[in-house]
Amino acid sequence: MTKVLIVYGTRYGATADTSRIIADTLNQEGFETKVVDAKNGEVHSISEYDLVIVGSGIQMGKWTKEPENFLRKYQNELSKKKVALFVSCGSANPLSEGEQKNKEMDDAKKKYLEDKSAEYNVNPVALGFFGGCYDFNKMSWFFRKTLSSIKPKLVGAGYKESKAGLYDLRDLDAIRSWAKELFRQVKC
Repeated sequence: MTKVLIVYGTRYGATADTSRIIADTLNQEGFETKVVDAKNGEVHSISEYDLVIVGSGIQMGKWTKEPENFLRKYQNELSKKKVALFVSCGSANPLSEGEQKNKEMDDAKKKYLEDKSAEYNVNPVALGFFGGCYDFNKMSWFFRKTLSSIKPKLVGAGYKESKAGLYDLRDLDAIRSWAKELFRQVKC
């Protein structure tokens, strides 16, 4: 049985939920998965895993520090394993339009996934670029204030609150499809 380790870092919970969706999808396909919150869980070895997936939320243009630390710690071993990286971020759903929107998405994919792969010398079999959540209930006062101007833009772009103060920009079907495609790539 193919064993998969999913290590993630999250600030407000969207990346944790995305990791569980990926794990559930891979489990349904027949993989055995273990999901670890890099902030609260410890990984002592990755040798038993056939695939390692590392994900992070993005805030202020940066990965969370815990999955970064994981990539740094296991850099040599990961360079010899099947690896996939993903991020959950607002840049996957820029509120601009047309060419500007495409450019912003391409720039973010490069910065958060391709450059991160190169930085840690991993050659991912897949890169996942997923929307994130704006949860104004969990943000610090500073971030709520800083991002308050984005609420009208979210509404204008057609995003609705899933509950008061929460805008979930993730496409859950796209996350499941990515995990199924990852399964097909690794299984071959």
